[in-house]
Amino acid sequence: MRENRVKKVLASGGVAIGTMISEVRGPGIITMLAQAGYDFVYIDMEHSSYSIETVADMIVASKATELVTIIRTPGLSRLALSRPLDAGAEGLLIPQVETVEEVKTIVEYTKYYPLGQRGMALRRAHSNFAKVKTTDYIKHANEQTLIVLQIESEAAIRDLEKLVAIEGVDAAFIGPADLSQSYGIPGQSQDPRIQDALKRFIRVCNEYGVAPGIHVYDMETAKRWLDAGMRLIAYANDISLIVDTGTRYTTELKEYAGIRC
Repeated sequence: MRENRVKKVLASGGVAIGTMISEVRGPGIITMLAQAGYDFVYIDMEHSSYSIETVADMIVASKATELVTIIRTPGLSRLALSRPLDAGAEGLLIPQVETVEEVKTIVEYTKYYPLGQRGMALRRAHSNFAKVKTTDYIKHANEQTLIVLQIESEAAIRDLEKLVAIEGVDAAFIGPADLSQSYGIPGQSQDPRIQDALKRFIRVCNEYGVAPGIHVYDMETAKRWLDAGMRLIAYANDISLIVDTGTRYTTELKEYAGIRC
C-alpha cells in the first residue's frame, strides 16, 4: 500500500481537489481523471449500480497513476466497508453517518488492531498480492487509509463534536441536499438554517483537526467554500462533465451552423 497523497495533504492543512463518478464503467476513466490533474476520485456505490468487480477494476487502474480512489460505500455493514478496502481503495466515504455508535463501528471495521478489528486478509489487492509482515503492514494500512464521514442530517450536525472526535476519522464531507431534506426544506440549501449548519460544520471540523469537505458543481461555489475553510473539494461528476460540457459545445456549434436547438 503506497503513501496516501490526499491524506498527507489534508494532515498538513492543505487542500485536495477531486470529482465523483457513478455511471462511466470502464477503468480508462480513472486514467483520464488522473491526466486531468485531479487529486482524488470518489467512486459512488451508494447511488450507482456499480458492482464490486467494476470498482475493483477502477482501483487497479488507479495504481498506475497518482489518483487516490475513495469509495462511497452502499452502507455501514462490515462487507460494505471491508470489500472496497480489500480491493485496494485508499479511502472510504461513508454516507448518512449520525451516531457515535456508527462511527465506532466504522473504525472497528476499517482499521486493524489496535484501532479496530478489520478482517485479516492481507495477501489481496490492497497489499499488491505480496507477502507482507503482519505487524508492519497493519500499522502502515492504519496510517494510510482515509476515513471520511458524510454528514447529511440535523442529528449529525447537532452531535458533530462527538462524531469527529473519535480516533480514526480523518475528514468529514457535508451533503447540503440531504441536509436540507432532514431540516424539512428539501432543495433549499441556501436557507439560513442550512448555511448556518455548513458554517458550524467547517468550524467544528477544523477545531478537531478533521478536514471539512463538500461537493460542488460550479466554480463560484467552489471558491466560496474554499475561502470559508473547506479543504476536501469534489467538483462536478462524470455525468455533468460529459452532459454539461457536451451541451455547451453542441449548442455553440449548432448556433454557428444555423441549426435550431
